[in-house]
Parts: sequence; C-alpha cells; structure tokens
Amino acid sequence: MNSAINFIELDNRVISATYRNLMVRAKVVLVDKLSGAVLAEPVTIITSTMPNGALRIRLPEAIRAGVYFLQARNAHGEDIAHSAEFCVA
Repeated sequence: MNSAINFIELDNRVISATYRNLMVRAKVVLVDKLSGAVLAEPVTIITSTMPNGALRIRLPEAIRAGVYFLQARNAHGEDIAHSAEFCVA
C-alpha cells in the first residue's frame, strides 16, 4: 500500500495537508529538516477509519523559523510517508 502525505499550505501557523492510505492510529509528526529531529509537538493521530482525508495542524508558538516536513508513522512507529518541505518564518 502506497501511503502519502501532501503538504498544501502554511497560513497563520496552521498547516493544511491531505493524506492517502494512512490507517487508524497512524501518527503525523513535524520534522526539522536540518537536524532530522522529530518535534515533540505537534503530533496528530489519525482517528478516522477512512484511509484518505485532510489535516489541519496548528503550530505551537515554540516552533522556530526553519525548514520542516511532515512525516507519517504507522502504529508500530515505522516511517511510511513524508511531505514536501516547507518554511516556517
């Protein structure tokens, strides 16, 4: 199964994205591109039984300017998809 997460836009510190083939309990995390570090917040857990959908993720004020991407992990913690990179100003 080909899972995907597609970054759409970042507006007023809210990320909009769509996903395909993510199952219940999959996690979507924010990753700092430069360090490769997975940020503790925000973490979004897929709760829909439908494998396709959309996400809106509000960035906490603690998130600094930089280049990031979204990463999807299955219920076992394995990386299954990541989005395009985007800049937080």
